[in-house]
Amino acid sequence: MGEIEYSEALKLGKKEYRSRISRGEFPYLPVLDEILSQADIRTEQNMGLVHVPLEFVVGTSTLGRTYSFAANFMPILDEETEFAIKWSNLADAQINEGIRDPIKAFEYMNRYYVLEGNKRVSVLKYYNAVSIPAYVTRKIPKMSDDYDIRLYYEYMKFNEITGLCSVEFSKLGNANKLLALVGHKGRWNEDVKEKFAKVMFDFSKVYNFRGGNRLSIKLGDAITVFMEVYGFKAMLKMSESEYNTNIIRVWKEFAAEAEHQSVNLVLDPTEVQEKKSLLNYLIPQTPKKLKVVFLYPRDPKTSAWLYSHELGRNYLDDTFSDKLETSYVTDVNENNVEDVLNDIIKKGANIVFCVGPQMMNNSLKVAVAHPDVIILNCSLNAPHPYIRTYYGRMYEAKFLSGIIAGSLTDNDKVAYIADYPIYGMIANINAFALGVECVNPRAKVYLAWSTTKGYDRDKFLAENDIHYVSDQDIITPNDASRNFGLYKTTEKGEALNLVMPVWNWGAFYEKLLQSVLAGSYKNEGSSESKALNYWWGISSGVIDLICSKHVPYGLKRIVDHLKSDISKGDIAPFYGRIYDQNGVLRNKDQKEMTHQDIMNMDWLLDNVTGTIPSMDSLIDKAKTVVELKGVEEKKL
Repeated sequence: MGEIEYSEALKLGKKEYRSRISRGEFPYLPVLDEILSQADIRTEQNMGLVHVPLEFVVGTSTLGRTYSFAANFMPILDEETEFAIKWSNLADAQINEGIRDPIKAFEYMNRYYVLEGNKRVSVLKYYNAVSIPAYVTRKIPKMSDDYDIRLYYEYMKFNEITGLCSVEFSKLGNANKLLALVGHKGRWNEDVKEKFAKVMFDFSKVYNFRGGNRLSIKLGDAITVFMEVYGFKAMLKMSESEYNTNIIRVWKEFAAEAEHQSVNLVLDPTEVQEKKSLLNYLIPQTPKKLKVVFLYPRDPKTSAWLYSHELGRNYLDDTFSDKLETSYVTDVNENNVEDVLNDIIKKGANIVFCVGPQMMNNSLKVAVAHPDVIILNCSLNAPHPYIRTYYGRMYEAKFLSGIIAGSLTDNDKVAYIADYPIYGMIANINAFALGVECVNPRAKVYLAWSTTKGYDRDKFLAENDIHYVSDQDIITPNDASRNFGLYKTTEKGEALNLVMPVWNWGAFYEKLLQSVLAGSYKNEGSSESKALNYWWGISSGVIDLICSKHVPYGLKRIVDHLKSDISKGDIAPFYGRIYDQNGVLRNKDQKEMTHQDIMNMDWLLDNVTGTIPSMDSLIDKAKTVVELKGVEEKKL
């Protein structure tokens, strides 16, 4: 019996060998010793006895055995050899009682290379076995900026918590995201593993049938995308029919995940003209008013940020009173946003602005189920085709504010008070620091975070002897404090306001609603598989800078001129040589930094004193926002 099986395996091996040769590829098994000669190994780790997925066993440890097998682990030695006899005996053993003896293998970058037991692997691969027991030694490369190595370090953490070695990811962050979505704290117990195994099996069965395995993402990425929409608990109860329906619904999310760059940035508004058919002129119509609803995490009067959006909503009421009606709902968060959305859609909402990144994940399910309703989220860098996001290039105004701060500081020190370490915020800080550096290369920007535990603004300023401060952008309605924009602290402890960056959300909402009313909104973007992020700047009127009478006239003239140049695109804040705190060159001379690189900043400029805070250092109310859209400083 075993001889017949060897003969069939030999055919498979020779076929693979010839195919590889014809393509100019190495026809034998990869050899770990040769791979590691180019690698920088930090340490080894004994993993004990592990059930290894056979598809991940790809090579042999040393050169000696590689010539006995083709690259698919099928044999290529003649049937009269001793090797063939031993292989045939193992094939008989597999049929009669199953191969039970563990192999010995090294694991490197989640691929396994056999030290002892190559023939056992070959036989089990021939019989299409799923896994094999192995005593594994992990070879861990040194951490570096290499994307694959950073991805592997995330995998090792995932593997340690879950005990799973069959779940892989192709995008940074997805392993941690999946752990958060499953929701179990600490290492997974057998109950969690069993539930996840059920979800993984049910999902992958339908996903692969629908062609998901042909997308350029790993199964771990795909199930993370799906779980973001429907949740772990709901997936446990899904039937095969429901999986089929829902996978079809969210296919654009999978396709977006497979894109190398899954976000299309819209940097300026497109001028639109409302088109009318001949029928409109012959038969005048009174169109039904659009219902526009704003969702706020809390009362706008308690937040400068939300209040600026509320001013934008009021502007819509004045500008489009005959075409739409607006309303708002407060106290909307990640726990109730799905119910709120379903309720307002039931009542006829056509357009919804979710003014808080914490609403993003739980509103995805609603957006998928109601593709006819326009749902936008006020955040940056969200790769979801079903929900567009919008934000402003505030870093342009911060650059100009930094120029004023650097010119006026009396002791080469300036403070920057930031709130949430999320996408966009790091660009604001660095742009401000660049502005300071442009006019005062000696000055330092002292960074503090208002959402960290133990934050005390007055203490921070006093300890560092700082008199010029960049704080929250605008005033909070229910707070009489003048600590907003760029200001100087007086000897009496009062704030002398100098500059106020402006979020003119009315301009954004007006232009976006114009595109909806003109029928051009749905046609924006070049690809259905990419998310659309509106990121408008000074040129659109969404961002501006107002100088008070306390800014010297000559300095104001210079800043106004620079603002005009930024608006026209003649000047870019992130241009030329830029170094981070570690002396790493982040942007080359005579080169403008890409908007994607600006958006994804996870480093601070070399003249900034301070760090990007860790999750543990944040107050509780900040953690939800940062978990969704947060930036952590990369530690190498």
